[in-house]
Amino acid sequence: MKTILAPIDFSEVTGAVVSEASALARAFGGRVVLLSVIQPPVITSEYAPMMENLSEILASGEKAAAKNLAKIEEQLQQNAVTVETLQLNGAPVAHIVEQAQKFSADYIVMGSHGHTAVYDLLVGSTTHGVIMRAKCPVVIVPPLKKKK
Repeated sequence: MKTILAPIDFSEVTGAVVSEASALARAFGGRVVLLSVIQPPVITSEYAPMMENLSEILASGEKAAAKNLAKIEEQLQQNAVTVETLQLNGAPVAHIVEQAQKFSADYIVMGSHGHTAVYDLLVGSTTHGVIMRAKCPVVIVPPLKKKK
């Protein structure tokens, strides 16, 4: 059975990522592993007073992600797609690559947010990081075009 790992972040491109991953799973008689990675916020010293709220912020994010994952999982199951979900906390690139290896993923299907090259240079790109480290093909779903 082919395994398609689909890291999702519940942004605008998530629906297209899930659609592409499920289409691949159907074509290959495979399964989709939906992965949500919650990245803790970076706290600098000037925001130290907010540290006490960090666990509350993370718990809220985890709860929302779990709810959204369950909803997508149910939709895929209704469409006869074999699906598994996984939710982790930490660095997205490391977790995505690690889970691709753990599940022996045949493909990683993920979205691109369409940031500028300058943004990616300064902040980094999860998509770029995965492409550079993955040991399997990575299918990139482009951002949705804005209607004018």
